[in-house]
Formats: sequence, structure tokens, C-alpha cells
Amino acid sequence: MAERKERKGSYAAPALDKAFLVIELLADHPQGLLASEMASALGRSLGELFRIVVVMEEAGYLQKSPVTDRYTITYKFLDIAYRATPTRQLTAAAVPEMQALARATEQSCHLVVAKHAEGLVIAREENPGVRGFALRLGASIDLLRSCSGQVILAFSAPAAAERLLDRIEAARGTDIDRTALSKRLEEVRAKGGDMRESPVARGVTDVSYPVFGFGGEVMAALTIPFLELIDGSQAVGVDMAREMLVAATLRISRLLGHVAEE
Repeated sequence: MAERKERKGSYAAPALDKAFLVIELLADHPQGLLASEMASALGRSLGELFRIVVVMEEAGYLQKSPVTDRYTITYKFLDIAYRATPTRQLTAAAVPEMQALARATEQSCHLVVAKHAEGLVIAREENPGVRGFALRLGASIDLLRSCSGQVILAFSAPAAAERLLDRIEAARGTDIDRTALSKRLEEVRAKGGDMRESPVARGVTDVSYPVFGFGGEVMAALTIPFLELIDGSQAVGVDMAREMLVAATLRISRLLGHVAEE
């Protein structure tokens, strides 16, 4: 595993810097890591890293599996992000609508925002029935391939979309075919959203539409991964679910101060 270097700046806070490195490392390993594995990955001794990990665990930012002894990040980070950023207002407006949407369609839904070079599921509602397909809270989303990601890219301001694409290229180390992507995003904009077969799950049709904020900027994508049952027993068809989703995104956007153009 590649060694991660401490940041260089005007002020030195080695322990704090190591804590940030631990967070970033575990974010790339959602299955968790042993303290010894973290020390090896970061090029540190187990002794100097273990004290930091224990303090972070006691503070509630890490949790240790009683079975495997592996450490993982807790949802405390997500909770702080909700309370310290506009995400809190977004989820406060979206969650009641998402709950109603899940009940009406008997399908799950999730809310995705852009985070650096990926999408992040910040809220979700599961299908209230016995069968369904849902993404976990905190899941990372491929902005280029996913329905949610392409909706976010399509409705972002051009400069913001370019910054996202630059970050994706930097993270992947490969160039994006921006000409082909531009044509695809234009199709999404023309439809006001997107509906297509899931690129990762058979029998699932992803339906995604944008949520806008006060200034008209896209804040998130609300998505239904529509699971069609082979016995046809779902409450509504995919076209009706799409209409309900569109109406929900419009109501959420209005709650966030967005005034749609006539």
C-alpha cells in the first residue's frame, strides 16, 4: 500500500495530521483495517499510531469490531456534516418527501450530492414492502456512470461541472471523453432528468431528477432505483413513479427557496 505523507504547512500539529490521514485511509477501506495495517499503510510505527486511533475511538469517530479487531469510521462524521453544512437544510426538506415517495411508489429512494470526485448518498428511504433494492447511507456513487451522477453533472453550472470532471480525472489518473459525455449530459438536460437501466443491477431502472436551491444551483439528485417485480405486483409502474419523483423534487426545491422559471 502506498505511504501517505503528512501535509506541509506553516504550523505543525503531527498528531492531528495523523488523525486526518487515518480518516482518509479508512474512507478508502470501508471494510475496515487493523491498527497494524493502518500503521503499515501510513509508514508509521504501531506505537505512535495506536494512541491516536484509541483516542479517536473513545471520541466516537472510529469503531472497533469485536470480532475482527478492524477499525471503521462511524456515522458521527456524517452527523457533523449534516449540522455544519447546507446538507442539514437539504435533508430536512427532502426526508419527509422521500418518506412519502417511498410509501406511494413502494420503491426505495436516495439523495445524492457531489463530494470531491464522487457522489455521496446522504439520505435514503427503503421500500416499505417486503421486497426492494436500496443503497446504503454514506455509499459512494460513480458520478460518470450513475444516473444520479450524470444528473448532477448535467444540471451543474458549466464551471462547477468542469471542476468535478477535473477532480475525477485527477483521482482516476485517466482522461474523460468529454465530447461524448457532453452529448450524454445534453440529453439529460433536455429531458429534465434521467431514466435508464441500472449499469450495475439487473431488473432495476434508475430514475433520477435534480433538486435545486435558492440561487438555482443544483444541490442534489433524488433517485429511485425502480425494481420491477416479475409478477407485476408493484404498486405503480415506472412511468408513474417517475411522475411522482418529479413532483417530489419540485416540492423539495421550493422548500429550499428555488423558484422555477415559467
